[in-house]
Amino acid sequence: MKKNYLSYAFVFSLLAVGTVNAQKNELQIKKKILDQRGNPSIVMFKKSSNYSVSQAKEAIIQDFELKNSSLKKVKINNDDLGFTHEKQQQFHKGIKVEFGQYNFHAKNGSVQSASGKIFRIEKENLTPNLSKQVAFNKAIQHTGAEKYMWEFPEASKEMDNYKKPEGELLLLPGEVIGQKDARLAYKFDIFATKPLSRGYLYIDAQNGEVLFYNAIIKHAEKFGHGSEAKHVDKVNKTTTVATAFVSAIAETRYSGVKNIETALSGSNYILSDASRKIYTRDAKHQAPGSTYPYVTNYDQFTDSDNNWTTAEHSTNKDDAALDAHWGAMMTFDYWQQEHGRNSYDGSGAQIRSYVHVDNNYDNAFWNGSVMSYGDGSSNGNEGNGNFDALTSIDVAAHEIGHAVCSYTADLAYQRESGALNEGFSDIWGAAVEHFAKGNGNDLNPSASVWLIGDEIDRRSGSAALRSMSNPTSEGQPDTYGGTNWQNPNCGTPTNLNDYCGVHTNSGVLNYWFYLLTVGGNGTNDVGDVFNVTGIGMTKAAKITYRLEANYLSPSSTFADARAGAIQAATDLYGVNSQEVISTTNAFYAVNVGEEFVQACALGAPSGLSTSNVGDNGFTVSWNSVSGAASYDVTIGGNTSNVSGTTFNASGLLSGTQYTVNVSAKCSGGGSGTAATTNVTTTGTPPLNYCDSKGNSVADE
Repeated sequence: MKKNYLSYAFVFSLLAVGTVNAQKNELQIKKKILDQRGNPSIVMFKKSSNYSVSQAKEAIIQDFELKNSSLKKVKINNDDLGFTHEKQQQFHKGIKVEFGQYNFHAKNGSVQSASGKIFRIEKENLTPNLSKQVAFNKAIQHTGAEKYMWEFPEASKEMDNYKKPEGELLLLPGEVIGQKDARLAYKFDIFATKPLSRGYLYIDAQNGEVLFYNAIIKHAEKFGHGSEAKHVDKVNKTTTVATAFVSAIAETRYSGVKNIETALSGSNYILSDASRKIYTRDAKHQAPGSTYPYVTNYDQFTDSDNNWTTAEHSTNKDDAALDAHWGAMMTFDYWQQEHGRNSYDGSGAQIRSYVHVDNNYDNAFWNGSVMSYGDGSSNGNEGNGNFDALTSIDVAAHEIGHAVCSYTADLAYQRESGALNEGFSDIWGAAVEHFAKGNGNDLNPSASVWLIGDEIDRRSGSAALRSMSNPTSEGQPDTYGGTNWQNPNCGTPTNLNDYCGVHTNSGVLNYWFYLLTVGGNGTNDVGDVFNVTGIGMTKAAKITYRLEANYLSPSSTFADARAGAIQAATDLYGVNSQEVISTTNAFYAVNVGEEFVQACALGAPSGLSTSNVGDNGFTVSWNSVSGAASYDVTIGGNTSNVSGTTFNASGLLSGTQYTVNVSAKCSGGGSGTAATTNVTTTGTPPLNYCDSKGNSVADE
């Protein structure tokens, strides 16, 4: 059936006409996949084009009719397939267009395709009425916090040398903010510590209006506070000097006995893995919004003999730190071994984790610089509070996954792009858990892998935070626009409305990944019958990572994700491969796009002829085409599918000329080039009477 999800459609254009490098040549564009606004989400170039990146940029700018806009290189990434992915930022009259990014994918110096979002800026006022300081004051007034990170210089150093934001003047596209025209705005990275929040806040440079908020802290909500807990076996950071890393045994809270890396600091061992740059620390139950930042006076978790046992470390949930440390190690190893990525930023960044954040804190989050883990409000028994300590491996991998997203697609944290952001993090939570624990096999991971947060959930009757294999069981949709789907155009996205459903609508991407991995069949919420062949965790994850790293941009939608995933699968496994088929059909299963139809490149049948021509019919025959599964024969607008190489036409009009088209059909659907001939039946042509124009029988 035809898809109708928010009017998203994939429109294909074979070529456009124009000039490149001031030459009057036909643009070498083979195909375009357009988003719902008619913007080119993916552009594929002809093999004969041999475009360099600079030539491809000119072709895109010209084809899209961008006036006074340019694209400037901001990042280059080389992959193991021999592709060079070059990210370009859009500027309009020298001013940055926020979220306007295009990625050019080249092999052997020739651009194969390009993808992303660029925007037509037709009306704009490029002269601000407000100064940066006035706009900053507006941002502070809107945020309304008591304390901000720049008030804590020592802690700011730990947060990647965060500084009081100066503001960046840029253009915010109208499509992004639901306006007709682009708006000139100041962008501020506002890091508040009481109450806790961090995000990019965009202030209109003309009138001071708040235009947009893009949260940097992901999934940070409090469910309650409790009494201060006490700790044992700690050493203050100012008295320790760590040496080289050593191997240790740890009895983790959730994952059993695991090998970890530690370091000798004085006479005790601490959770410090210098080889991976992973450091796990004790926040001492300081609340992010009170004595924050806890990084200014944290403690170390220590052990005297480097044998980290439950008996020694379960008091006050100290063993949760072992899960956080091991989880960070496994997440690092997963990215390096499975995707060749060196830490979340691709350049070996430190992964710093703080455990025992706040009191009874039912949350874990990435704040743009470090990991923060609450102990939860439960004492470990079901029905007592919400969660146990939030340091299980899938939670750790999920939150670090947000950091990966920041350095790849950088998906804006609201509406559909935010739901994709959350979905990717759940996918990495499942993938890392399977990598680290090996539950099940590649084609059929164990059921627990598909439950996010199952090890920490202590709510009565609740299995997990989310289920990737059955999203509706935990209140999420498994179908775009289906049951539990939240309208992404919900008004102004805020923390109170989950930024228009980011944690809810992520279920659609989760279920897509689940089906892509293990396969499945059924009928979705819009009545589509689907059947997906699973390709296994390893291949599904490779497609997903390539999609996130190379084919998406900050304002991407589910439709963009489908187009990018199909291209990623094609890069990895080839046109019409099972991986491409499964990727396409898994999106069809969740109501994003059509099911797979194989591109058919068969030639026209030769030897097309007619015989036995009579008054009301004739026989059509042709030579077989190698690779054809069947043939479509079209006569007089009616098409019949036949398995042989002859067809007897009947029931036709006498003395009438008919056009006959015969085309070969591929096994996966689709038809090749048609062969055509004309034939006229024998006999007297039928009489055709005109309508009477008279109003009286006497006129006859």
